[in-house]
Amino acid sequence: MNAAYFQMLARYNQWANNHVLAACQTLDQRALDAPREAFFPSIIKTLNHVWVADTLWLARLRGDVLNRALDDVPWPLFDGYKAACQACDQDLIALVDGLDDTDVTKTIAYKTVAGVSYETPCHVILGHVFNHQTHHRGQVHSQLISAGCPSLEIDLIYFAREYGY
Repeated sequence: MNAAYFQMLARYNQWANNHVLAACQTLDQRALDAPREAFFPSIIKTLNHVWVADTLWLARLRGDVLNRALDDVPWPLFDGYKAACQACDQDLIALVDGLDDTDVTKTIAYKTVAGVSYETPCHVILGHVFNHQTHHRGQVHSQLISAGCPSLEIDLIYFAREYGY
């Protein structure tokens, strides 16, 4: 396993999130709270789910325990969410930058929010974290379009081209 690959994905994740945040910034709070089609029924609820999941995985990767429901909305207002998202993205970059090729192959023991114990290789967890972000970022993208925002070019290839990967 190559730690550098996950370091690139952490930066891509931040880059793509910044594009989504910029699009969200063009909407008022009412539009962010409005019912929209997706697994989580509004832009702000979908964004909060991603933040909650990221903080849970960050805690697990550090060997910490964090109890939080996957549908919690700790940041109901966008400005608070934006600051929390940017801090979380920085935390994820710092964590991944601290890993080497051996670290990403290590097994991580953790419990799910339901209390079930698992052991999973770090690289699988990191792959899940970035895939989960992409999955829900796609839902937010669709929600943003339904709110009248233009489509975003946030695929990995655009990031890679911009930053010379």
